[in-house]
Amino acid sequence: MTRSDLVEELAARFGQLAHRDAETAVKAILDAVSEALVRGHRIEIRGFGSFSVSHRSPRMGRNPRSGESVAIPEKRVPHFKPGKALREAVDARTAEIEATTGFPAQRRQA
Repeated sequence: MTRSDLVEELAARFGQLAHRDAETAVKAILDAVSEALVRGHRIEIRGFGSFSVSHRSPRMGRNPRSGESVAIPEKRVPHFKPGKALREAVDARTAEIEATTGFPAQRRQA
């Protein structure tokens, strides 16, 4: 699902909400989450999950093309941990789809 898909879904679910208002709401929420993570805060949405910032230490990597060692600097990266309710809902819905279709649910493609 893309940002525009999310805006469309929000506008469709709430008929009184104009498309432009739905777009503004989605942008405001995503901007608030981004800004909080930039400041190093943790965001927890009960039943959905939590966003936090993880620290990755510097390390030595390898250039796959040349095989030469490359120093990878330390960095801070966003991390999402799904909540229990979300994990259970995804698991139940996936099992339901597989049972009704006889095929495994769509897997992540590389």
